[in-house]
Amino acid sequence: MVILTVKTGIAREQVMAVMPDEVRQTVQLYLDGKIREWYSRADGRGAVFLLDVKDVAEGHAIMDALPLAKQDLVDHEYIAVGPLMPLRLLTTKP
Repeated sequence: MVILTVKTGIAREQVMAVMPDEVRQTVQLYLDGKIREWYSRADGRGAVFLLDVKDVAEGHAIMDALPLAKQDLVDHEYIAVGPLMPLRLLTTKP
């Protein structure tokens, strides 16, 4: 999971100037199967992406190649997620 946040002090106009390229490349990543889901943040400061990657390093490489990151307009927080392992308890006999 990647939480993208626009950096403090960055004007909306700066972000919007880059958005056409950002959106095109993001849609391509979705079509390529690298982005599984994406959401807007309710606070309007960015987005949340669920990536289909083997590790956080691959996620970094994907997100760092996007225009907003290349222009240093956003920060990313990476959180590795996976299956909820305690659910295995439901498949074993007591």
